[in-house]
Amino acid sequence: METAVRIEGLTKIFFKNRFFKKAETRAVVNLNLEVNGGEVFGFLGPNGAGKSTTIKVLMRLLFPTAGRAWIFDVPIEESRARRRVGFLPENPYFYDYLTAEEFLFLNGRLFGMGGKELKERVAHLIEFVGLEEHRKTRLRKFSKGMLQRIGLAQALINDPDLVILDEPTSGLDPLGRKMVLDLIKKLKEQGKTVFFSTHILPDAEEVCDSIGIIINGELKRTGKLLDILGRTKGYQVEFEGVTDEKILKRIARIAKSEMEIRENVYAVEASDEELYNIVELIRIGGGRIIRIIPQKRTLEDVFIEEVSES
Repeated sequence: METAVRIEGLTKIFFKNRFFKKAETRAVVNLNLEVNGGEVFGFLGPNGAGKSTTIKVLMRLLFPTAGRAWIFDVPIEESRARRRVGFLPENPYFYDYLTAEEFLFLNGRLFGMGGKELKERVAHLIEFVGLEEHRKTRLRKFSKGMLQRIGLAQALINDPDLVILDEPTSGLDPLGRKMVLDLIKKLKEQGKTVFFSTHILPDAEEVCDSIGIIINGELKRTGKLLDILGRTKGYQVEFEGVTDEKILKRIARIAKSEMEIRENVYAVEASDEELYNIVELIRIGGGRIIRIIPQKRTLEDVFIEEVSES
């Protein structure tokens, strides 16, 4: 499988004084990362963690203090590394006096496109992002969600193999977020690699194949999402028929949550270590287990663990 993005030892330090090298901010520290072709990679972290700085280094909008990076095995110092890339920054600027069609034609011309090829590409992208009814509308009349979609369309004008999106769902309402996430899923179906940063964890959990978590400029964890979330965080045990108060108190004492009672059915949460003891106590008390439900970890659980350790 082709490696879409490879980063080795990336460090970016912003200095107060470039002559005396007095350090102000260590935005990224010794970052090593690989993103495989054809996958959706979520670059996760709180605000100020170093996500946008890393992306700007990849796009040569910033220059690294140390380290190297490659896009499809081409060093980022070479302009041809970005020929296969589409990019949507976190705060894009739009010429609001242009219509959606005019804006895409402008971006196509910047890539050297023209004629029938560009006309067909613009028509396809406007349909792809669901803006057919607004192709002649000036961008100043677009909502935030519509601007994000036309921004994504311009990132796709050159039919890139790698699409880099910086906080693409930030500030959008639920409908706008869903539209952007659906577009990311469509890009994956087309075999494109999507590298996007976000601090909205449910978005990443919905669409990502792999993730990386960066905190205070340091990459804390990376890997396949299913592997990272694979371990359970416990079980919910539902049972009935235990009438011995002493046994119920023992169950409540060793469980990791308060016992709930609904219509004579008890529910309690148990860790891996507690599960056997609780099941044994239910058996001794003459009760019946209704069901044991594994409680899967969420991306938020993993993220909070990393933040707490940091």
